[in-house]
Amino acid sequence: MMKKALLVIDVQRDVVANAFRRDDVIANISGLVDRARKEGVSVIWVQHSDDELVKGSEGWAYVDELHIAEDEPVVHKQFGDSFEGTNLDELLQQHAIEQLIVCGAQTDACIRSTLHGAIARGYNATLVSDAHTTDDCTWATPPLSAEQVIAHTNFYWNWQRTPRAAGGTSLTAEVAFAS
Repeated sequence: MMKKALLVIDVQRDVVANAFRRDDVIANISGLVDRARKEGVSVIWVQHSDDELVKGSEGWAYVDELHIAEDEPVVHKQFGDSFEGTNLDELLQQHAIEQLIVCGAQTDACIRSTLHGAIARGYNATLVSDAHTTDDCTWATPPLSAEQVIAHTNFYWNWQRTPRAAGGTSLTAEVAFAS
């Protein structure tokens, strides 16, 4: 059986302030955190900072609905990929983690980057399809709604493979921490 960890990425006040289905996604993440804790699965939190999201600011803080336990690690990052310039890989190796259950924000940035970073490093990575979110990207070319970005990411992540690892998706209600 593969040892798993729940990876909660960037559910910070300013990051999700205008996110699609914000409250539903945060409720799903909260439920996943509760289930992981009850089942003895590691919960690892990731927190982004940069010039616009200043470390220690009110907007940088995690949303009030989610509570980080004292014994749960927080990985601080400055790049989209949660592995780049952080101790995430070492932390996972210390705990013999082989599979990540991934949720959080933003779908089109830090979620995608971290998912690809995970399988490139040999970790299986399951994206919780109803527990990640983003803002509308209607300013982009082509213009995409947040719903379209999320749906596309859920679609293509099922087909991602490397010689050592695989992607996949699961609904919150179907996440199996124990198997």
